[in-house]
Amino acid sequence: MQLDVLSIKGASTGRSIELPDDIFATEPNQHVVYLAVKQYLAAQRQGNHKVKTRAEVKGSSKKLHRQKGTGGSRKGNIRNPLYKGGGTIFGPKPHAYDFKLNRKVKDLAKISALSFKGKENAIVVVEDMLLDAPKTALFAGMLKDLNLSTKKTLYVSSDFNENVFMSARNISSVLTTLLSDINTYDLVNSDVLILSESAAKMFTEEEEGIEA
Repeated sequence: MQLDVLSIKGASTGRSIELPDDIFATEPNQHVVYLAVKQYLAAQRQGNHKVKTRAEVKGSSKKLHRQKGTGGSRKGNIRNPLYKGGGTIFGPKPHAYDFKLNRKVKDLAKISALSFKGKENAIVVVEDMLLDAPKTALFAGMLKDLNLSTKKTLYVSSDFNENVFMSARNISSVLTTLLSDINTYDLVNSDVLILSESAAKMFTEEEEGIEA
């Protein structure tokens, strides 16, 4: 899969990058993508929901009245779940929602998500941004020149550049991440994947290293 490298102004630089087909042009596996997204969202849940049982709520433990002879139903104490302010029966308790996925499944999910982006022609390679200071206007201008202002974009760079990340953090439609931290959910949740030139080259170098 060959893509032109664009400048931050949206013009062609005359350079191109060949992205490996075994990552960006495979047959996507929708089920593993579903599992990876489900795992990511489940791990975000705090799971700290809690209600009090009749043993935990405040109230007297004295029996309200004698068992027989009143003409009414049998009653325990005021903490009975049938009374207002009493305990809750079978209420939620704190627990984790996360679950394990094998590494091979997670890797296949990432490859499938990247292949979906490749099939949708939703991958853009842009030259590296070299900023001396945070400039949100410059990053927003790049998105405008690339006709991506109205789309949810995932900007991926090879190395952490604080100025670039700070330039993009105030743009609600943009999420920035490192290539080493990329995950299936972020890929699926974005409309367009923007790869910095250095990040795109890492895919090529890794492919060449495997062949060697």
